[in-house]
Amino acid sequence: MLPPKLDGLDLLASGVVVLDAAGCCVFLNQAAEQLFEVSQRLVAGQPFARLFVDGAQIEQLCADAGVGAFDQKRCDLVLERPGREPQQLSTTAVALDGDPGVLLIEFRELDQRWRADREQRLLDSAQANRELVRNLAHEIKNPLGGIRGAAQLLESELPAPGLREYTQVIVKEADRLQVLVDRLLAPHRSPRIVGDVNLHEVCERVRSVVLAEFPQGLDIVRDYDASLPEFRGDREQLIQALLNLVRNAAQAMGGRGEIVLRTRIARQVTIARQRWKLALDLHVIDNGPGVPEEISERIFFPLVSGRDGGSGLGLTLAQTFVQQHGGSIECESRPGRTDFRILLPLP
Repeated sequence: MLPPKLDGLDLLASGVVVLDAAGCCVFLNQAAEQLFEVSQRLVAGQPFARLFVDGAQIEQLCADAGVGAFDQKRCDLVLERPGREPQQLSTTAVALDGDPGVLLIEFRELDQRWRADREQRLLDSAQANRELVRNLAHEIKNPLGGIRGAAQLLESELPAPGLREYTQVIVKEADRLQVLVDRLLAPHRSPRIVGDVNLHEVCERVRSVVLAEFPQGLDIVRDYDASLPEFRGDREQLIQALLNLVRNAAQAMGGRGEIVLRTRIARQVTIARQRWKLALDLHVIDNGPGVPEEISERIFFPLVSGRDGGSGLGLTLAQTFVQQHGGSIECESRPGRTDFRILLPLP
């Protein structure tokens, strides 16, 4: 007979599955549903091992539990659901006292700690970069005005019109640098306008803008979870952040390829070392060439770009706007698939 109360397991960040003596699903907590992308309602009473391409490891655990081979067993497993990437998991299997063959299995992603450490490094690096860029931009801004003004005065004093071509170069380059400085300072100047935001309206706005820019050969696929709630945020900042990601993807593919906008609810997630029960989970996935390996660890740094002529500010600004909402942004990339993931906490 199973414990009468399993709801408390939903509070755990790790995935927990309870199997009966036949290896069929009795209970999955929310973290397990998210980890394996299944619903307890759909898999209840079904053999858990059949969820995976090779479920023999799960079947063996059930068989060993059925003959009392262990009270508790720890092992690392690689489980793969059809059509999905293999998952490397640290597993703890516990045979429940008084229930022969009934098994509680706890799953943890092996790279969970690595992800948390990496996120903290990104946050620290982003903060340091923002301070550096803001200070540098302020230092550049004042001399730029003087250089431009001096070039204009010099131009008015030059006797030969042909010489004015050189002062015009100075003026135009000063203007170009002024635009760059303004973009660097923009996130720190504009006050946030907070209101109710519908994430799908943000996605649709970005989708229409990018398709207008790349009308031939680009397909932006919607994969939305209609149950997503509205949340409090700055709509324009979020549009700009998402637009930078989607536009970057389209440019990387030369305007030809597929971009998927995927929305989901994430449960029991850690963002900036704070645990959240729920978060909005937005993915921008493209089938382009991938992020160049030599800049993969620096793509959110200011002025780092993998594209000729790129300013290297798009991802920096996207990261800034997302972090101002208490969220996080990360990237996993390989040739043929690049996935930018935005997590926005729901208080």
